[in-house]
Amino acid sequence: MADSEFITSWGEKIPVIINVRRGLRNITLRPHAGDDRHIAISRPWLASNAAAMKFVEQKRRWLERFFQNAPQKRHLKSGDEIEFVGKTVNVVYDGTIRANNFVLNSNGNYTLFVGGDERLFESRVRNFIKAELLKEIKMLIRKTPRDFWPRRICLRDTSSRWGSCSTTGTMSFSWRLAFAPYDVMRYVVMHELSHVKHMDHSPEFWAQVRALYGFGVERARRWLNQNGAKLYEFL
Repeated sequence: MADSEFITSWGEKIPVIINVRRGLRNITLRPHAGDDRHIAISRPWLASNAAAMKFVEQKRRWLERFFQNAPQKRHLKSGDEIEFVGKTVNVVYDGTIRANNFVLNSNGNYTLFVGGDERLFESRVRNFIKAELLKEIKMLIRKTPRDFWPRRICLRDTSSRWGSCSTTGTMSFSWRLAFAPYDVMRYVVMHELSHVKHMDHSPEFWAQVRALYGFGVERARRWLNQNGAKLYEFL
């Protein structure tokens, strides 16, 4: 049940769900696109719901841009072609097999044959994509100096952050980066690795990002700002 609502300039009423979390220092929000469009807010217990909604208003331009650009969620079906982790993949349901079968075709594209219960088709594709992204992220990290390596890597389904780096050595990435161009995904990985040395966004931090990534940091960053909502189209 919604605690409040965010009314866009075009009249759409988007539910706002507010959660109180002890130990939280700042108010955070995450917009969610797709079939269940809503805004999730976490606030410290000392902050009021009114303060949380004031924060939402402060982020109005960003939130409206997010919901305007967010595509309507498309349900994946057998025979669809999608791109993830830099590969063009045709996804096909095959009820005669139990395990997924990932095949490289003669044209350089791939086919993912998905078996098991047909009702789990989308979830099995989602899990496969997550596993492929995690493998790719680990490969990218192993190409950097060891003192940048995180202690732990996890994937999340976030709307407000593409990645994060904690002081405990855990790095988190949005699994939807799998749908981004490969170099854009690589940029986010190098961005978070740079936080190992600089837990801020100082000039020294950006110099470190460029040193790890190479030429094209601003182009990748711009692509995410302009097209990030498209990564929520599927699943």
